[in-house]
Amino acid sequence: MSTAMNFGSKSFKPRPPEKGAFPLDHLGECKAFKETFMKCLRENSFDNAKCRLQSKAYLECRMDNQLMAKEPLEKLGFRDLMDPPPPSPEDGDTKP
Repeated sequence: MSTAMNFGSKSFKPRPPEKGAFPLDHLGECKAFKETFMKCLRENSFDNAKCRLQSKAYLECRMDNQLMAKEPLEKLGFRDLMDPPPPSPEDGDTKP
């Protein structure tokens, strides 16, 4: 049985996961948003469906402060909370 090990022959280069891990907010840039979201969860028995606006605001803060990768909010499940596009002139909503 050989007990020799090949130290140094293989190099491990860690890479961050694509999704699911967030850098810590060491400077507290989004602390107020996090606290608002957590308060909402506590008040609603941790039913996150009732705190979607707070969740959206928290994730927007994290993206704005480079604490997570920018993602379209539609991909994060907030399509129903997005502002509708402004009406176009072809919609017939123009005034003379």
